[in-house]
Amino acid sequence: MSAKKLIVNARIVNEGQVVPGSVLIENDLIAEVFTHTGAEGFSNEEVEIIDAQNSFLIPGIIDDQVHFREPGLTHKADILSESRAAVAGGITSFMEMPNTIPQATSMQLLEDKYDIGANRSMANYSFYMGATNDNLEELQKIQPDKVCGIKVFMGSSTGNMLVNDEESLDKIFSQAKTLVTTHCEDEATIKANMEEFSRKFGTNILPEHHPLIRSHQACFLSSRKAVALARKHNTRLHVLHLSTAQETGLFESDVDLREKKITGEVCVHHLWFSDQDYAQKGNFIKWNPAVKGINDREKLWQSLLDGTLDVVATDHAPHLAEEKQQPYLQAPSGGPLVQHSLQAMFDALQARQLPIHLLVQWMCHNPAIAYKVSRRGFIRKGYYADLTLLNPSKLYTVNKANILYKCGWSPFEGHTFNATPTHTIINGELVYRNGEFAENFRGRRLEFDRS
Repeated sequence: MSAKKLIVNARIVNEGQVVPGSVLIENDLIAEVFTHTGAEGFSNEEVEIIDAQNSFLIPGIIDDQVHFREPGLTHKADILSESRAAVAGGITSFMEMPNTIPQATSMQLLEDKYDIGANRSMANYSFYMGATNDNLEELQKIQPDKVCGIKVFMGSSTGNMLVNDEESLDKIFSQAKTLVTTHCEDEATIKANMEEFSRKFGTNILPEHHPLIRSHQACFLSSRKAVALARKHNTRLHVLHLSTAQETGLFESDVDLREKKITGEVCVHHLWFSDQDYAQKGNFIKWNPAVKGINDREKLWQSLLDGTLDVVATDHAPHLAEEKQQPYLQAPSGGPLVQHSLQAMFDALQARQLPIHLLVQWMCHNPAIAYKVSRRGFIRKGYYADLTLLNPSKLYTVNKANILYKCGWSPFEGHTFNATPTHTIINGELVYRNGEFAENFRGRRLEFDRS
């Protein structure tokens, strides 16, 4: 196979524009971006030609929040199975959370996960170190250019890594050498709400009650605390999976992303579903934080559009179908999303009559900027050739036969998307083409341009 590839007849979506053109790849890098030109001057002997056939060519998606469950929970998912599904969905890089078994709360345990990634991940990868009430010394060992960040659970979720000691939180925020990310839900509020609903309903609490138990107030109180700590200590903070209208008021809209110290993320499920969907979907859309009301969903969209919030991710967190089919109190929170996040966002933008370049801004450019990912997230000469082709006229119905997650289900089952990812290129290699994988390909550890 040639070390050079030329993608022709593409609609290149990059940096706010959609232009016809071609992209030349040499080894692992983008060698040239040609606009309004095709394959003139190149022969099939010199390069491998990939005909985009007028599909959109976008930078590979960078998903800054996934749970791939390895090590320790591989009956639900593993790094190979979920990275493979991600690649089929146009995701070329991911950042994975520390609440595995064992939890990645020391440098040795974190490096063990990087070893797994090197051996098993089909996409580029990075792993967070998890904060606890007493591992500040380990957090200090992080090399900012080698690790995506610190994860602080300011509300309990899968894995119960809650950091609830005020002194510990203050030290983490004041002494962090790198970006801090937070899961924000106030534990005392959730506990009080659960006690109230238990008194009313006993064990017959329903999925519809989830956003009332893990409530707006629980989210706002915790996010407000995180933002206050970051402002007090000048911490680089990224608040994950925001779910309420009220929380958006904690963030600034008139600051360039490159200058922001405090940024916010929205997940696909909070932009797609609302509390009206619990009646049909039940525990299959039970996430922490909970999917909230329609007004919350609309405010999250507005906040992305006006620059108050910055990044769209998945919080991909698979559980077995039989686990999700249990009664509400036993069913775990989380669901699989990486394979279909690009399609869902494309359809959502179409429904709102919004341009595709916004998808690229929120899922490719902005994660790269917010995390200072080295030479990824854009279609630029000299950047790594992480690219995805999206056919906007090829319908795709989600069903058991085409779901690639190890857990075997999707909250989008039965839904027909308007577009289909057809090709995924990672580090210059064609890793996925129309359902076929380069099964032996492995991604690389992400690097970050941080001092």
